[in-house]
Amino acid sequence: MKVIILGTGTSQGVPVIACECKICKSLDFRDKRLRVSVYIQVGHQHLVIDTGPDFRQQMLRANIHQLDAVLFTHEHKDHIAGLDDVRAFNFKYSKDMPVYARKQVAEKIQKEYDYIFAESKYPGIPRVDLQLIENQIFKIENLSITPIEVMHHKLPVFGFRIGDFTYITDAKTIAESEIEKMKGTKTLVINALRKEEHISHFNLAEALAMIERVKPQKAYLTHLSHNMGLHKDVSKELPPNVALAYDGLELYL
Repeated sequence: MKVIILGTGTSQGVPVIACECKICKSLDFRDKRLRVSVYIQVGHQHLVIDTGPDFRQQMLRANIHQLDAVLFTHEHKDHIAGLDDVRAFNFKYSKDMPVYARKQVAEKIQKEYDYIFAESKYPGIPRVDLQLIENQIFKIENLSITPIEVMHHKLPVFGFRIGDFTYITDAKTIAESEIEKMKGTKTLVINALRKEEHISHFNLAEALAMIERVKPQKAYLTHLSHNMGLHKDVSKELPPNVALAYDGLELYL
């Protein structure tokens, strides 16, 4: 399995243009964070979880030429705003893009992108094959994917487990039954917004506590706001099996 962390940032607490904070002024490429997304290749299957507003830039930057399906965690704009750009893969492969989402997310996508689903379609618009998923294992061809439901304050969000890899974003609480699904994971990517408490996201201490419960061999923190601090500084505070993810990080599992 190959995993590319396409983006590790968030719209939460994003500084204004011309901000003079130390994150914005940092010359360390690991502090330059686009919105969260991840690319996963398993055999001949190429998947992306979430298409945020930076989706096109991320795919070009990572030099990704193949995409077979998109999975959505939830309906917030910073996770769906780039869906229009799947049209490049429509043109390349001359087929609709399979998109997997729970019912409430699918309804939001149909509203936001009503022109995609209109009866009379404008030439050249994206073509998607919207597939509804629930909180149970589903398959993309022969690849089994396990949804893991987490709560983003009061909003249900799906994380996903594929084999020994689990990806969780926008979590604040996770039920015991869903934590059980995560156990045995060798590599975990999980959100940690900042060090201070937040109403709808894990802070650093909460993310580390969840990692300790799941006990993966290696964990990476994502969905980082600029309030988390510089990569080089925060990295010194983390346990040996935990690291800050950064845009472009490649994992071979």
